[in-house]
Amino acid sequence: MRVLAITKIFPNAAEPLSAPFNRQQFAALRERCDLEVMATIPWFPGASLVQRWSSAGKLAAVPRRETIVGIAVSHPRTLYVPRLAHVAWGPLYAASIAPALAAYRGKVDVVLGSWAYPDGFAAVIAAKLLRVPCVVKLHGSDINVIAKLPGPRALTVWALPQAARVVAVSRALADEVIALGVRADRVRIVMNGVDADLFKPGDRAAARAELGLRAGPLAVYVGNLKPEKGVGDLARAWPVVLDQVPDATLAIIGGGALRGELEAMAKPYGDRVKIVGPQPLERVPLWMAACDVLTLPSHNEGTPNVVLEALASGRRVVASSVGGIPDLITQSTLGTLVPAKDEAALAAALAVALRTPYDPAEVARLGARGGWAASATALHAVLADAAGATVA
Repeated sequence: MRVLAITKIFPNAAEPLSAPFNRQQFAALRERCDLEVMATIPWFPGASLVQRWSSAGKLAAVPRRETIVGIAVSHPRTLYVPRLAHVAWGPLYAASIAPALAAYRGKVDVVLGSWAYPDGFAAVIAAKLLRVPCVVKLHGSDINVIAKLPGPRALTVWALPQAARVVAVSRALADEVIALGVRADRVRIVMNGVDADLFKPGDRAAARAELGLRAGPLAVYVGNLKPEKGVGDLARAWPVVLDQVPDATLAIIGGGALRGELEAMAKPYGDRVKIVGPQPLERVPLWMAACDVLTLPSHNEGTPNVVLEALASGRRVVASSVGGIPDLITQSTLGTLVPAKDEAALAAALAVALRTPYDPAEVARLGARGGWAASATALHAVLADAAGATVA
């Protein structure tokens, strides 16, 4: 089976740490089919001249083609007009990749769009041009946030019902897309996986020594530094945690628009708050091993990989009760759920969690999920079903 994946969330030479979940799942998928990825790059005239201020400018130097984890990846530029209404994003994206599709005519059995809008919208159009079925894979905020904006919502409501299959990473996300008009019999749930070679219970003291961390309870956040991830709520809740657990430390791992603001908020607390910055995936297990609690106070989610990875590492989780997270934190042994945007509840849950001992091996046992091979196998079955192919 020949698959063309279309997505803007994939690593590239300029952002090698981007979207590790897609990289890992697609690497495993490539073992099961002939896969090529069209990893698009946002572009506008003169983008390379404003690299300091624009994310599109920073990506201007990405090569047109490269090989990533053995996958042939092309990087067509898609016209992106800053401050233009979101409703234009999908059509411009689709029009931008249309010329590149000629090379795939007769060479693709199914198109996979990863992210609902604009990628999934454009993938539906691309599949029509190539006269093959389309599968759209959803992740979380593409449906929970972007698809709630008036323009993107209308185009998403038009596109998704035309996909042969829609893949959600959680039951909550599947319910959301059915509410948008996708037939229930076309929706499949495929959970993300966990790299068990990387994420497993580790020696907390040894990890802290390697990272140069001081003694005392440690909470870790790993993710993008943007408002909808609740990291600002976490920073505002942390002083309340310190009132109750004075020797606790918070480490924030990741990069994004809020980094400068978070650094300013953290300054009064010295080394009790560490803004670590982005880390390669291979480095994240060390922080997992070092911590007592992983926290993810998101406002919305699909099924966040960082929670799967924390549980596989034998670490309890304090997270918002949104999206697919309640499907993962199913009992108190695994962690605590709090309402999204409730800083007081977050602070209280973290203070208790940081003072409560637990058995990491039991957390890992109860929180175990499948690996990326199983996730890719399930996704491959959906793609084959859509394409009418036979799965060996």
